Amino acid sequence: MRLRLSHPLELPYLYSMLFNSIEYLIFLPTVFILYWLIQDKIWWRNLLIVAVSYLFYGWWDWRFLGLIIFSSVVDYSIGRAMGRASDARVRKRLLYMSLATNLGILGFFKYFNFFTESFADAMQGVGVAIDPFTLSIVLPVGISFYTFQTLSYTIDVYRKKIEPTEDVVAFFAFVSFFPQLVAGPIERASRLLPQFSQSHTFDLNNAKNGLRQILWGLFKKVVIADNCAPMVNQIFDNYETQPAPVLLLGAVYFAFQIYGDFSGYSDIAIGTARLFGFKLMQNFAYPYFARDMAEFWRRWHISLSTWFRDYLYIPLGGSRVSSQWLVVRNVAAIFIVSGFWHGANWTFIFWGALNALYFLPLILRKKNRSNLEIVAADKMLPSLREFSGILLTFALTCLAWIFFRAENIAQAFDYILHITHLSMDFSRFNVINHGSVIALIVILVLVEWVNRRKEFPMQNSTLPVVIRWAIYLILCILILANGDNNDSFIYFQF
Repeated sequence: MRLRLSHPLELPYLYSMLFNSIEYLIFLPTVFILYWLIQDKIWWRNLLIVAVSYLFYGWWDWRFLGLIIFSSVVDYSIGRAMGRASDARVRKRLLYMSLATNLGILGFFKYFNFFTESFADAMQGVGVAIDPFTLSIVLPVGISFYTFQTLSYTIDVYRKKIEPTEDVVAFFAFVSFFPQLVAGPIERASRLLPQFSQSHTFDLNNAKNGLRQILWGLFKKVVIADNCAPMVNQIFDNYETQPAPVLLLGAVYFAFQIYGDFSGYSDIAIGTARLFGFKLMQNFAYPYFARDMAEFWRRWHISLSTWFRDYLYIPLGGSRVSSQWLVVRNVAAIFIVSGFWHGANWTFIFWGALNALYFLPLILRKKNRSNLEIVAADKMLPSLREFSGILLTFALTCLAWIFFRAENIAQAFDYILHITHLSMDFSRFNVINHGSVIALIVILVLVEWVNRRKEFPMQNSTLPVVIRWAIYLILCILILANGDNNDSFIYFQF
């Protein structure tokens, strides 16, 4: 799987109703008006959300709506059955039924060909030549996200952390809520589901913050990520002929491409939910300002990291187990499974394993919770120690991103070898080709550094009105000027 986002044969998601599309620009205001016209009628508002969410998802391919509906019916029914069951064995069988159904569907669509091809490769390795049986399977957009979201419901009902809902429309709205349906944040039932039972009243300040967050998310996606993308593709496609400085830049560009793309999506999703009175969890908290890898993973894709923590790492015993070997096992499990969640390619598994190696020294030395507060919380600039920690963490992250971006593990290692074997020859470095992208990245970093104490940089801005509107205008101009790419979001593939 390649993260090019420019080849129409690789991504059927180009025909989705993207957040950065004209279709969505018409869709969102229409839904907003309809939603707030329905006053004090929670059931009808939830029904509207289900209908427009299915329209939003079906815009890509209406046939795959059946998967969301089936998953919703199964887990709603299992949740109610768990609520009626008093026998622990019955409740456990119901949980296993939910896990088998949801993970079975996910496994078939996402991993069937991977397993058959890997099995054929393994047999070939011992001298048995067989042709792998593969299917032409289209990966349903966002299947990993809504599968994990609905699984959190049945697991928490089983653990008796929440009561099963009787409101089928509210549950279907929870599973399919369009702002975060296809790329998160992956919400917990305990947090999001009760919001569909509340009567939301329009809050102008909340809506303003929502619009600001949408604007900032579009800037990160359209201006940052989509300008980095062609540079990344060009460098990775021709890495054998590139000088070392350009190869290093390629890794940095991809780091900001995937950050701008994914955190941009999350900002748009969270901001959109605000317009309807819903509160989604923060999914990114300035991860490239992290001082160690443990802090990075507390700030990157927070909804997935905490999902694996609560539903895999802690049930395995976490770090409070009887031996360090078990700690190593638990850390390796959470990161390798996280890598596998991202896609059916050994590069993702290796990426997860590499991050586990980064994380292990911290947790074995009990240093994994050393940096809980925001960096330089009461200062403008970080200390030398903090700055060194940020640079080292970013460098390790970029190294791991090479494996995430590469076509295969061999290419990733070859890319790294070309960096180490070539001299730092700047004579072949074209400043004109790279200058504008580097400038955009520097602006992003500076703006986020100054505003790192906020959930997003433009939250509750206290700047004078004239300056605020000048910023809004500049961002709109930049977005419109760069909006002809209309690239899909990277995480639609996962």
